Amino acid sequence: SENEELEEVASADLKFMQLPALLGALTLKQVDLSRRKEHLESAREHFLRFLKLCRNYGLGSFQLPPGQEEPGSPSAPWDPAQPNLVAMAMSRTAKIERYKQKKELENKLASMSSSVESGTADEDQIREFYILQIQKWIGTSLEEIESIDQELVILKSRDAARQAPAGPRGPSRPARAPMKPFILTRDAAQARVFGAGYPGLPTMTVDDWYEQRRKQGIVSQQGFGEPGSPPCASDEEMQKQKQETEEEEDDEEALRKARDWDDWKDTHPRGYGNRHNMG
Repeated sequence: SENEELEEVASADLKFMQLPALLGALTLKQVDLSRRKEHLESAREHFLRFLKLCRNYGLGSFQLPPGQEEPGSPSAPWDPAQPNLVAMAMSRTAKIERYKQKKELENKLASMSSSVESGTADEDQIREFYILQIQKWIGTSLEEIESIDQELVILKSRDAARQAPAGPRGPSRPARAPMKPFILTRDAAQARVFGAGYPGLPTMTVDDWYEQRRKQGIVSQQGFGEPGSPPCASDEEMQKQKQETEEEEDDEEALRKARDWDDWKDTHPRGYGNRHNMG
């Protein structure tokens, strides 16, 4: 009851005052991301109800979040995006002081928990133990409300970004038909050779391929050398093509040298004339 004093509450009943804070902590552990905002707002209400209860009984010295200062008064509509909620963040000195108090409470509770749990503690020790637990949850509730407000601002900004109309986009490019595989050859002679070996795949020379791409508007004549040369060919590629052309022209000479070498090997055994392997 709001008209009740702390001394009138039985020591065994003090632990039930932590119930709203425990409900808030349990609600924060929900993992359903689709209902995250709902869970945050519900947990905030649990923590606020606990803080107001402690404020009514005079447990601890703290200030409620903005808009909740007067116990029992109807709260103003709460909007986490309002600038006044940013002002609820504690100063650095206050946070350090709260941290020190929290560590002191934890140390006291650790030293008293064994006697209370074992049943050897007297009435005064049990009462002090539950009051220390309530004071610890007061600091935890203030910290959780601050974190909840910050996360709600982020969620609200995310939802606003999702609902914002998309900006104008440029004309969509037409879908390009998938290319069928083919064998790219250097000239018509190679096309006949490879076509005989792979009858399932069509063959196409470089000149034919370039001419087809030029008609489709994919490549242009600008930036190319002689007609029929591969598009955007670098100096290294041009030099390589030139070398291959020269090799083809010298095929007869290379063939003659290879035949002479085979004839020479037939008449000269291996190691013939090697004077370094004597003995």
